[in-house]
Amino acid sequence: MKHTIIFDLDGTLLNTLEDLTDSVNYVMALHKLPTYTLDQVRAMVGNGIYVLMERAIPGGRSFSAYDTCIAEFQEHYKLHMQDKTSPFPGVLSLLKQLSQEGFGLAVVSNKFDAAVKALCRDYFGDLIPVAIGEHEVCGIAKKPAPDTVLEAMRQLDAAPASCIYVGDSDVDIETARNSGIPCISVTWGFRDSSFLLEHGAAVLANDTLELYHKIKELFSISI
Repeated sequence: MKHTIIFDLDGTLLNTLEDLTDSVNYVMALHKLPTYTLDQVRAMVGNGIYVLMERAIPGGRSFSAYDTCIAEFQEHYKLHMQDKTSPFPGVLSLLKQLSQEGFGLAVVSNKFDAAVKALCRDYFGDLIPVAIGEHEVCGIAKKPAPDTVLEAMRQLDAAPASCIYVGDSDVDIETARNSGIPCISVTWGFRDSSFLLEHGAAVLANDTLELYHKIKELFSISI
């Protein structure tokens, strides 16, 4: 089976923080609730929109309009998720290089599934053939459960021994561990290197060139 890289999306391939913050603050303003800075929202993301909004809304899920807030966030984000979002530096070149070298590529995210598929299609085209987001209503648990990673492996016909997971958070480290595959943690995303090391990161990459080299090292492929 060919070597396969399964990527997180937000904070790993795409810098989505500004659009996420704008959608959070849109909902907060609608309900006359506190709004947030980029750094405050940075600390809230990583576990999907339900947890994001739970963290943002005073009172969390006990807020009487919590379900309405979720729907409003999704509606706003679908319309504005590409206003300020862009790939991190070097990401497109890395994906093209890996694709040309025959790596299987996938994205697994806790962002809602429709947004994941749309963003991957619009930014990466056919470079990433498998893109899976949160859809627990179908009985597939979100990260850090291994379900979505295992589904990506199934779609790419990849065995765990041929896979590496790449992410930017503690959730990604735990997801890789639960999936039985190694994890490379990138430091350009929503969590810094100190945080990642404190949460069990074994391999760090500070830019996409270093990430490329770390991938080759883990697979024992000469460059």
